[in-house]
Amino acid sequence: MPGRPLAVLASRVRVEEKLILAELDRRGVPYEHLDTRQFVATLPPVQSYAAVLGREISQTRQLYACRVLEAAGTPTVNTADVIALCGDKLLTSLELSRRGLPTPRTAVVLSNESALAAIEDFGFPVVIKPLVGSWGRLAAVIRDPETARTVLEHRAALSSPQHQVVYLQELIDKPDRDIRVIVVGDEVLGAYYRCSPDWRTNVARGARSEPCPLTDELVKLSLETARAMGGGLLGVDLIEDRDGRLYVLEVNHTMEFRGFLAAHGDRIDVPGAIVDYLLAQAVW
Repeated sequence: MPGRPLAVLASRVRVEEKLILAELDRRGVPYEHLDTRQFVATLPPVQSYAAVLGREISQTRQLYACRVLEAAGTPTVNTADVIALCGDKLLTSLELSRRGLPTPRTAVVLSNESALAAIEDFGFPVVIKPLVGSWGRLAAVIRDPETARTVLEHRAALSSPQHQVVYLQELIDKPDRDIRVIVVGDEVLGAYYRCSPDWRTNVARGARSEPCPLTDELVKLSLETARAMGGGLLGVDLIEDRDGRLYVLEVNHTMEFRGFLAAHGDRIDVPGAIVDYLLAQAVW
């Protein structure tokens, strides 16, 4: 592999990043670890890397770093367009709806002032979420007008203009779990249940991981969702209702997979698949 090295964008090296870097070391692939907090580029940018893997926890830094790198002709995984689409829940919902993919009933209100009436029209219980964010932060279940007024009052005090956009979703009556599916290119590597009595079944919030069998329906829906988002390395989050119908909740452009490893062990080589995909995109 002559010429330019690969690069891995990450300000925080978590379990997943350590495993990916270890896989690159094991294969003897030249790479640089780029901390986005020290990222500097002059314009017009110059191509310095064969390909870049984005593992940055800050969506804003990752998005703009990838924009700059792509302008220099560097392949990025995932692309800036995929990051922008997956990183905004409303944009994701719009694209899924346009493709006819099943999602919970969703509404958007462009001001907190109009939100209470909209929530009452939408019907209780309803989930309110920030447009941008992960790990279930700032998401809440609203079950009555009093709670709605309290949540909206708190959101009105937040400084970001995006927090004044009210994104609402139906609360699906589900088992105590959801499903994370890992998609690499055109392949579903596997899936796992994230189990918790809390309505937010994030591993970061202590959810238990269990293997989830791959059905034809689950694979088809996950691949269709990944393609709708632009493809790449994606974590597709699905939810089942009590009758077993599947809905797409969201798509993660910088997927965490330690929960997957907890469920499947080393039977499925996620870091190896990620490196294989990255190498296939590289321009040496």
